[in-house]
Formats: sequence, C-alpha cells, structure tokens
Amino acid sequence: MKVVPLLKRIWPLMPVLASLAFILALLLIFGADPATAFQALWQGAFGSRDRLLGTLAFWIPLALCAIGLMLTFTAGLWNIGVEGQLILGSIGASWVALNLKGQPAWVLIPLELLAAMAAGALWAALSALLKTRGKVHEIFSGLALTNLAIILTNYLISGPWQPPEGGSFRGTQPFQEAALLPRLFDSRFSPLSLVLMSIALVIVAVLLGNTTWGLKLKALGRNSRSAFLLGVSSEREAVIAMMACGALAGLGGAVRVLSWFDSLRQSISGGIGFLALLVVMLSAYRMFWVPFVAFFFSAVLQGSITLQLRTQLHSSLGGILTGVLVLLTLLFGDYNHLRRLRKESRPDE
Repeated sequence: MKVVPLLKRIWPLMPVLASLAFILALLLIFGADPATAFQALWQGAFGSRDRLLGTLAFWIPLALCAIGLMLTFTAGLWNIGVEGQLILGSIGASWVALNLKGQPAWVLIPLELLAAMAAGALWAALSALLKTRGKVHEIFSGLALTNLAIILTNYLISGPWQPPEGGSFRGTQPFQEAALLPRLFDSRFSPLSLVLMSIALVIVAVLLGNTTWGLKLKALGRNSRSAFLLGVSSEREAVIAMMACGALAGLGGAVRVLSWFDSLRQSISGGIGFLALLVVMLSAYRMFWVPFVAFFFSAVLQGSITLQLRTQLHSSLGGILTGVLVLLTLLFGDYNHLRRLRKESRPDE
C-alpha cells in the first residue's frame, strides 16, 4: 500500500490519537493510573441507567445548539452569542411556565417551546442587525448580548420572579408539574427532547444540502462579495441564518430548564453554547458528525465527575481533553488542503 493513501486514511484520526497521548502524559506526570482514569470516565458516563440518562440529557441541548450553529458557520458567521440565545430560550419557556398556571401539559409544553424558540431567535436577530446595520462584528455583539442575558436572568430570579419566601440567586419557584417535559424513569432525560433534536437535525441537513437557501448560505460563507454579485442578499440571509440558529438554541434552553431543572436557575446554560462551538469545529463543519461529537463531549464531561471522585484529579480534565482535541484538529487541518498547498508550492511536479 502506498504511503500517501494510507496517510490520507489515518489523517482524520491524528488529532484524536495526539489528544489521547497528551492526556496520557498528563496522567503520568500527576501520578495517576491511566487505566483507572479512563475506566472512571466510562463509568461516570455509562456505568448505570441514571448516568446514561444524565449523559443523554446533557447531550440534547448541546446538539441542538451545534445543529443551529451549522447554519451560521455555513453562512460565514461566528455566532458566539449562541450561549445567550440558549439563556433567552430558557427565560421564554420559564415565562410561560410561571404565568400560565392551571393549564394542561398539552397546552403548556407547546407554548413553552414556541416561546423559547421565539426568544432565542429575537436575541440572535439583535446580533444580526448589529452586524448588518451597525457594522459590529458578531463576535463582539454576541459576547455583549450573552452577558446581558446572564444579567437579565439574575435580575428575574432575584426580582420579579423571586419565590414567595423572598429573593434568591438560587432560582425561581419550581414550575408546576404540567409545565415540565415528560421525563424517563424520574431522570433528567426527556424522550420528547430527543424527538425534537432529531427533527431539527433532519430539517437543517435538508436545508443545507438540498435547497436553494442552503446554496445561498454556502455562497455567502465562501465569498460574500461574489455572492452579492450573484444576487444573494448577504443582509437578509445573515439575519435569517442567525435567527434560525437562535431558535434552535432557544429550544435547547427550553429543554434545559424544563427537564434538567424544574425552575429558572442562575448559570442555567452550563456553558453549553460555548461547547457547541467546539463541537462544530471538531466535526469539521460536517452535519453528519455533529450529533456524534456532541455525544462524545457530553459523555466526557459527565464522566469527569466520577473521575474526580476516584482519582482525586480535578474534573476539568475532561474539559482539557475536549479542548485539546479541538485545538489539534484545527492545527492538523484538512489533509487534502495541505496536499493541495504542497502541490501549488511545487508547480514543476
């Protein structure tokens, strides 16, 4: 077998192998048994029914945010504000749960999900309008709006939505049972959320792969000037892509607040929006890999808790693994791209 075809086949695995080697070196430096550490990660994520369901519960909102980000990344937009859009989604769902009391679940749950998607989409639209009309880069506007979303959450918890016993930064009063998503075995995982994520995955995959709008987003992402000359409205498509991503992030926020928790809490997002950015980059912007990479992230982060208990190592080791994996993926780059650059540098070959 030739060396070049073999290298092309194994190249996508290089970041994974290099990341595992890096973590292995860290474990040896700190005097931890690598076998025990990796076994603890596995047991923490899949060691029991409750742990598996906990991994699934964290996976769903993470995957929803990552699926939405595929739209904005395709359009060439760095929607850093997806974290804030998830938070606004949780606020929108909480508003319905707290204000429409006495309604049955078949009324409350659809309204909560719609309110969450609308809140996330409108928050994303602010960032999009700041970019298209105010010429403010989406990274800066996204970070600013995320901080505003956090401040708004804290204000609502300690102010208008405080529990009857008094203000607290811990959370609002628990929602009525009918407002919560139906959960499996008293866990934090709702089968309905899995159905919603699957529908979102199929819709976005079809939009990007088989529609004119998907082609417009790809043209906009690759060369906005050329897309404009071809009649693609960069302003309109950017706003729509951002709002669609915000709607999916808002849906993730609803899943988070209505199944993982039972009330609006401080730090409700858990950093899921920022993790979703890493998921999309690690999946090499390919829709097929997004749910699998998101599940890997969820498993590692959930397993990190058991890792800390069994090895006395900090639970941030899981975050280090995922972060290094993304960094090395970006550094190794795409093999075909590197090979093309090599050929261009040697025109005589």
